[in-house]
Amino acid sequence: MENGIEGIIFNIQRYSIHDGPGIRTTVFFKGCPGACPWCHNPEGISRDLEILHRSDRCIRCGRCIQNCPGGALSLSEMGVVTDGRKCRLCGVCADVCPAEARERVGRRVGVEEVFREIEKDRLFYEESGGGATFSGGEPLMQPEFLFSLLRECRLEGIHTAVDTTGYADPEVLMDVAQLTNLFLYDIKQLDEEKHLADVGIPNGIILDNIRMLTAKGYRVQVRIPLVPGFNDDPVQLKRIGEFVASLPNLNGVSLLPFHNSAEEKYRRFGIEYRMGKITGTSGTSVEALVSQLEGYGLDVKIGA
Repeated sequence: MENGIEGIIFNIQRYSIHDGPGIRTTVFFKGCPGACPWCHNPEGISRDLEILHRSDRCIRCGRCIQNCPGGALSLSEMGVVTDGRKCRLCGVCADVCPAEARERVGRRVGVEEVFREIEKDRLFYEESGGGATFSGGEPLMQPEFLFSLLRECRLEGIHTAVDTTGYADPEVLMDVAQLTNLFLYDIKQLDEEKHLADVGIPNGIILDNIRMLTAKGYRVQVRIPLVPGFNDDPVQLKRIGEFVASLPNLNGVSLLPFHNSAEEKYRRFGIEYRMGKITGTSGTSVEALVSQLEGYGLDVKIGA
């Protein structure tokens, strides 16, 4: 096993059944090139380690201030204030807070530490056809770390899936593809201007990369997050359906209806949640959209 290679993650979720086939362990990488307003993992957008302060929980006991090794915290009329120039992101303040008003988001880990967690459920993988999924954020933003984990899984015969936006250097993607059993690949929007305006990144490289992967025979399952006002109408789905149907060797399509279960996360993170008033598709029923996609000869299911 390679020593010294580290990455930044924000969660390892065991017994997952929504991130690929079978029972899986999902490793969530920190950092994403996009900024989708409907993202269910806002803690994965920034690649940096973060310390969150939940002011509604703070009891002003002063323990975080007393224990901060960098002297970055002070108490004001507004509560505890952090001096970003002094903060080392060490997380000591979160460790000593009795009210859990401060929270670490992200941790630096080595390949060996993560693989030990993956290996714990080998029996479940073998019985269910599961394995390890690398998600995020965007795992392709940490290619060396991802590649090393994929290589360890390959050596130990553990099935791997990479959940990706597809926004990556094609050479990096092809290196990763050689060790990946399945890509869970997001296709959100075919209109480049709308994609750039709402997601924050252009979609040209995303579409080129999925064409390349499928043309070379790598296993790819397309995931379409169904977002009200963004891509949930028949016109947008027609463009997506025609594009996806043109891809060879596809391993099915998953249509993921929008839900606002992440709203509480945004509140905790102090981030505006722009999808708060949206509760479902804006017009055509999900079943009708599934039928529309099936009309292009696609194997479509609802949900991950």
